[in-house]
This record gives sequence, structure tokens and C-alpha cells, in this order.
Amino acid sequence: MDGFTHSLPDTLQRARQARRVSQLELSLRLGVSQRHVSFVENGRARPSRDLLARWLGELDAPLALRNAALLQAGFAPAYRATSLDDPDLAQAKAALQQLLKAHDPMPALVLDAHWNLLQLNRGGAWLATTLMAPEALAGSSGSPNLLDMLVHPMGLTRPLFNLREAGPAFLSQLRAEAALQPALAPKVEAFGALLRDRLDGRMPPAAHPGPQAPVLTLRFATPFGELAFFRMFTTFGTPQDITLASLRVEHMFAADEATDAVVRAQVR
Repeated sequence: MDGFTHSLPDTLQRARQARRVSQLELSLRLGVSQRHVSFVENGRARPSRDLLARWLGELDAPLALRNAALLQAGFAPAYRATSLDDPDLAQAKAALQQLLKAHDPMPALVLDAHWNLLQLNRGGAWLATTLMAPEALAGSSGSPNLLDMLVHPMGLTRPLFNLREAGPAFLSQLRAEAALQPALAPKVEAFGALLRDRLDGRMPPAAHPGPQAPVLTLRFATPFGELAFFRMFTTFGTPQDITLASLRVEHMFAADEATDAVVRAQVR
């Protein structure tokens, strides 16, 4: 069940809390009493298939989690997980490749829900080899995984200038994802431990009061000088397949003219 080993009540509580929705708000959305929501979440009542589907939809739960909850409730799963190489996903795969190619020479990569690195463009390949030693590019399972790259001694956090600013913000994002994707938790906490070690045990808050830049910039020390990037993500709209729902394209943009010039000169 893709790492979902909890009971139905626990799964539903985690899904609601991860979205910061109260039982009262959820009950109003579903058109049921708060008492019934409470009874379902503590195991004293069982939802119908229709209510469970609407419940998870209101919480925008990942499709894999929806399948897990349906199975926990004794129902058949509603969504399939198709291989990205399946002919049924040929158009989606072509769209991903088009996005990667269009973003060159700036780095872009395709990630799944577990932060496995599935594809990357020329700019992404150049940046990865510029920032990391070869041994950091392969994950602990032999497959490239961005979270493994974060915690590797020669990985992505080593050249990151502004780890004190970027690390806690990213950790907060990852913990929110792990609440809905329990399989992420060990790697997320390994990243948290690395941050505490690198920051001498003094973890700044993920959000700072006062004016900030519109987006968080990542600043890396490289043989070409400091390179600065900000990030955007592209996802499929209203996916009905677990594989497509899990995919996101990370686009990295140069945050200053010097970075832009270096990337365009190096990625040929």
C-alpha cells in the first residue's frame, strides 16, 4: 500500500491535520455532523464508499493515499498506477520531455512523489555534476533520489551557501509531505538531523517575520563562482492515475545575470 500502514482512522486524521482543516470545517464541507466526523476518526463509525471518496477529495489527498484508505475501509481501490513507459501515458511522457527541452539550458528535472529523479534536461545534468561528487548522484537504493542527495556528505547541501535560510523552509515542506506520504518520513528526518548538525543544533524558524524576497533563492558555491536559482513546479491538472498525480517538473531559473551567463556558456 505504498508505505501506508496505518488504520483508517489514523489515515483520515493524518490527512485532515496535514491540510490544517478542523473537524468542524470538514463536517460543513461534507454536509455531515462534526460528531460523525469524530466517530469515523476514532473508529466508532465507518464511512460509506461515497462519503470516504468525498472526504478524501475535500482534503485533496494524494491518489495513492485515497486508494490506501479505500482498502483500509474494505473497498476496492479507485485509481491505478500506470508505468510511465506504458503506451497509455505516451502523450503525458511526451509533454514532460517537451517541458524539459523547452527549459534548456536552465536546469529542469522530473520527480515522483518520493523525490526519485526520473528525468532531467541538459541543464539539470550539468548542474548536478557541477554541485555534487559522482558518488552522491546515486541514491541509497541505487536509483537517483533528491532526498538522498541532500543528506549525502558530498551532496546538495555541501555547496549551499544559504543553508540556514533554505534548509528549515525545505524541511517544513518535506514534513508536510511526509504526513501524507509516510514512506518519506525516514529520509525527511535524516535531512532534519543533518540540518541540526550543520547548523550547530540551532534551527532557525522556517518562516521569518518581516519583509522577504518574493521567492526563496538557492545560492551555491561552484567552480564558476556563486550561482543563484529560484524554483517553480509544474504538475498535471486533474490527474486520474497515481503515476501522473505523483509527478512534478522542477524548473530552476537564474536569479541573477551572472548565473544566467554561466549556465548559457556551459550548457551547449
